[in-house]
Amino acid sequence: YLEQLADLHADVQQQIATIPEKHRVLVTAHDAFGYYGDAYGLEVRGLQGLSTASEYGSRDVAELRNMLVQQQIKAVFAESSIPARAMEAVIAGAAQQGHQVKLGGELYSDALGAPDGEAGTYINMVQHNTRTIVEALR
Repeated sequence: YLEQLADLHADVQQQIATIPEKHRVLVTAHDAFGYYGDAYGLEVRGLQGLSTASEYGSRDVAELRNMLVQQQIKAVFAESSIPARAMEAVIAGAAQQGHQVKLGGELYSDALGAPDGEAGTYINMVQHNTRTIVEALR
């Protein structure tokens, strides 16, 4: 299993390296991906803090929207455990400022997917998340 994890780590590093450096910004609903950003060289920005129970406000949406516009970020990501409406508000705000941002897909953060699904194991979850991130940001 440790060999599988080492192979996974190397594969994720290779895939993330295909994203242009200025686009290596992972924007999600909350800051659950700090470990991933640290491991693979991504700046991680969240609308909420670490807790999914914390509330975001209009100031949080505006700050994140402004960052997306200033840095010309192409995609933001929903999470399987949080409704996508929070990120949809950020996307709409960026559009009002003339910057098109897409919902890059859904990431697994707080739980694995269904046991027989594409993110049913830790390795499959990391592969799914990486594929989703790379396809949206590349």
